[in-house]
Amino acid sequence: MRIKQFRLPILILTILILAWYVTRKPKGDRVNLPINTSFCENIHRNDSFSLSQQLAPLQAKMDSQTGVFVLENGDGSMVTRAWLTEYAEKTIDIQYFIFSTDNVGLIACDYLVRAADRGVKVRIIIDDIMVHADVNDLLIFSSHPNIELKIYNPGVNLNKSIAQKIGAFASDFRGANQRMHNKTFTVDNQVVITGGRNIADEYFDYDHEYNFRDRDVLFLGKEVPKVTTSFNQFWNDNLSVLLEDLVDEQPESINHPKRFDLLHEYACNPENFWPQIRTRIENLPQTFSAIQKENRLVWLDSVSFISDLPGKNDGTHGLEGGGITSRQLVELVQNAKSSIDIQSPYLITTAETQQLFKSAVERGVKIRILTNSLASTDNVEAFSSYQSSRKELLATGVEVYEFKPDAEERHKMMTSDLHQQPSHQPIFGLHAKSMVIDGHITVIGTFNLDPRSTHLNTECLFIVDSEQITHEVARGMEVEFGPQNSWHITSGFNPDDQVSKGKRIKTWTRKILPKSIL
Repeated sequence: MRIKQFRLPILILTILILAWYVTRKPKGDRVNLPINTSFCENIHRNDSFSLSQQLAPLQAKMDSQTGVFVLENGDGSMVTRAWLTEYAEKTIDIQYFIFSTDNVGLIACDYLVRAADRGVKVRIIIDDIMVHADVNDLLIFSSHPNIELKIYNPGVNLNKSIAQKIGAFASDFRGANQRMHNKTFTVDNQVVITGGRNIADEYFDYDHEYNFRDRDVLFLGKEVPKVTTSFNQFWNDNLSVLLEDLVDEQPESINHPKRFDLLHEYACNPENFWPQIRTRIENLPQTFSAIQKENRLVWLDSVSFISDLPGKNDGTHGLEGGGITSRQLVELVQNAKSSIDIQSPYLITTAETQQLFKSAVERGVKIRILTNSLASTDNVEAFSSYQSSRKELLATGVEVYEFKPDAEERHKMMTSDLHQQPSHQPIFGLHAKSMVIDGHITVIGTFNLDPRSTHLNTECLFIVDSEQITHEVARGMEVEFGPQNSWHITSGFNPDDQVSKGKRIKTWTRKILPKSIL
């Protein structure tokens, strides 16, 4: 839908809702740092380990193939990031849509500062629209001589008043809606983690109210330099701006020699960083060895990392235009022979998408999609649009399932030895963005099945042709399609009435918003 097709009242309402969206606080409140500066002196880095030593026996394989390991669980994905940060030797490149200053985010920042203290060069790109941290805290963090922080497509949120935010959407609606949704974590140009997770408590099963069922993938070897190339494209693009260039004044403590002490103290506090998690991080080399012995690290020739370019498209087609990732996904669907299983937290289909699926079903491809229910979603704007076209999607022959907020899987996620049990079970929503095709192709990435991922947000995908990897991912997806975790939607049944009347009304009021920006 082009901007000129909007009726003026709808456009004004859309701008106001988008401006409200970027002023919302994240689910978890910002954590207050302690006021004392006594450090936990018993915590030491193990200098007998290094990343290069761990990877040395694999170097021959890494030169010619890509090693792949799927990170299904949030705690394992978090521990792996922590260990890689702790033992990085040269560089850490980080690209995220959300990087919160909650418990997980603060501890991640502490790890990055400590890596920078060792001489590791840290580069971070964060999209502007979801930055909720205090700008002075960010400036102090990036004041480290080995840390550089860039904000992607600034002007709609960070350091802006509500009037300025509204003005940004009103003056350049398409430009303000072009966001960077890529999520990559690259260490020493040798190991990458990518997938659906952002950096915040709820992506690693540590929020006490709401968590996401998500999926990442770790890969090392031949395909990794492509991720670094993509990162450098974003880093060097004019849309990525150094944080220091966006503010007029620096905080007084910007050069204080102990400006990171409170951050270190927070991370050393066992109430914030539980000892059992530190132990798991320390034991990761043994876990990695076991994974290799069990052949769970799969070495492959047919692996591809696909990323959109900064800016996504040139605006020739208004809010539309597509990108590299969307074209790749269309091609995969068009070439499917027997089956496609999809997980997408936000599912907004257009006539074109519905026709794509209908054509596949008509040639004998069984398609199943798992998305969030109204009871499990964190985004009623997106659900409202999905709700409006749900019958049309079902009419294509696609099977649709909706994730339960009290899915049985949440109990498994919240009862590992890395958790201290909350007084109640938090709600779980789906956030994984994955596809398995014909029993041998797996896609794990950041792409939601909606027009925003198709046309506006930059996205990235990891595509692997492997029966072993696909079987592993499909096994987990099959559990989540099951009745203990999801509702099977039909033309005569949906679980929308499982939520309060207030949430149903809120969802209904969002139907005025155009699909193209949800």
